[in-house]
Amino acid sequence: MNALVNGIVSEEIAVSDRGLQYGDGVFETIAVIEGQCEHWVEHMERLSAGCKQIKLPSPDVQKLLVEAQQIIDGKQQAILKIIITRGSGGRGYLAPDLVSPTRILTIHPWPNYPTINSSLGIQLHLCDTQLSHQPALAGIKHLNRLEQVIARNEWNNPDISEGLMCDNQGNVIEGTMSNVFVVINNELVTPEIVNCGVAGIMRSHIMRQANILGIPMSERNLALNDVLSADEVFVCNSIIRIWPVRQLLDKHYKVVGDITAQIMNGLI
Repeated sequence: MNALVNGIVSEEIAVSDRGLQYGDGVFETIAVIEGQCEHWVEHMERLSAGCKQIKLPSPDVQKLLVEAQQIIDGKQQAILKIIITRGSGGRGYLAPDLVSPTRILTIHPWPNYPTINSSLGIQLHLCDTQLSHQPALAGIKHLNRLEQVIARNEWNNPDISEGLMCDNQGNVIEGTMSNVFVVINNELVTPEIVNCGVAGIMRSHIMRQANILGIPMSERNLALNDVLSADEVFVCNSIIRIWPVRQLLDKHYKVVGDITAQIMNGLI
């Protein structure tokens, strides 16, 4: 069993599904560790918030949990992806009055990322592709990912593990698949997610961990020069957890920096 569509074992959806036609939906990517979905509650909260934001009916979280347990049965380490679309609604952007959402759950092998990414750090590519402003979609994981797709296809160098994306005002926002943190004068800083970008689950955990550890923390606009002059940089998501950055353009960073190490150790 690799996929469930509305609770049925299948890898097919209707060609009229609005998720396919218009990217009309939201999704979550969840780490399965020792047969359990990590941070399930937080993922469901963001999934529900995303549905509310695009005016989709709230998902039945208990039904999703039952289906998630079905599809991950016997798997110790894997990636679970949950997609909720608006379902089929005919041609045109106007959604039907009666919506019957499509639930899609898929299970995937754990990615083969180099283990040294966490200990020796990674090289970042500065993406040419910019994130456009759309406050109505900021924070949520909607199905419209073309900006990230285009950005990720800017490089095919195995020495580069992630790309850094700015918005159309030149503010650093996130990675193609991650959130970004920098350390400036012993303060941990992450870009605001107001006009674009995803408010990651691991991002929230790191912010709480910084508060617990008494590390000064803020969310604010970051220019590229702020990142290039930072003492430490790392990226994060629920799958990779934390990857320290060792290089961006010609800038080389300390790996692993003191504050980065504190955060990494606190998340173990």
